[in-house]
Amino acid sequence: MNSAFDAAAIHARAEVAIAIALEVGRQAARFRRDSNSGTLAVENKGLQDFVTIADRKAEQAIRDGLLLRFPGDTFMGEESGGRSSEAGTWVVDPIDGTTNYIRGFRHWGVSIAFVVAGKVEIGVVYDATEDKVFHAVRGGGAFKDGIPVHAAATADPANALVILGHSRKTSFDDHLALSKRLHERGMDYRRTGAAAIDLVRVAEGAADLYYERHLNAWDMLAGALIAEEAGATVAMPPVDRLLADGGPVIAHSPGLAGEFAFILDIEGLTPNG
Repeated sequence: MNSAFDAAAIHARAEVAIAIALEVGRQAARFRRDSNSGTLAVENKGLQDFVTIADRKAEQAIRDGLLLRFPGDTFMGEESGGRSSEAGTWVVDPIDGTTNYIRGFRHWGVSIAFVVAGKVEIGVVYDATEDKVFHAVRGGGAFKDGIPVHAAATADPANALVILGHSRKTSFDDHLALSKRLHERGMDYRRTGAAAIDLVRVAEGAADLYYERHLNAWDMLAGALIAEEAGATVAMPPVDRLLADGGPVIAHSPGLAGEFAFILDIEGLTPNG
């Protein structure tokens, strides 16, 4: 790793990101509770994407908090954009699951990743459903409010629970065919609409698979590292490609690798590591 980002530098950033995610997540939750859904200022900015006042406020608070403490870092956010650089880059979705947030469906979160030289070194996700923070530092395991979490040991597909995301940028017929194939293997499945939260569900063993064919980097990077550090099998394109164009992510319980190998084949991916 770049000497500017030794273990101490990474851990210092992780501690700050955890505190910011918790504070900003709670602020967003209070704003939602105190607002009538009909008064939330919502702009449609394209398929499945919405901007709210809360999104903008949350991203600004995260940006200010991180860059005030680490002014040499760069920042890439869903709302304000930005570019990665040779310096470490924060990749942030201030409210992942915006549509859920707007409607009062509490499956949403705050996602903060830190990328250095094409690798995600820190992943932090605030989970609004439980008011808790998941985090991971590469090589150090995964945690939920400081308590270690682990991917499920599920080996029988009849006991599996899977979460399938879907973007309107990809084929719904393919999504249905995949759902049918997993259903025929006896698996129960969900679609919940917040990738960062879906990935930490795999990390904590509540789900056995999360797969979506196209996401933006800020949706997936933090949750993918947390799932990987929790022992899940994770596959996605190189980080630099995701930062530029987005792409698919697959995270699953290791005991079901044979059941989900066909998904990796569909995407032409191999597991990270």
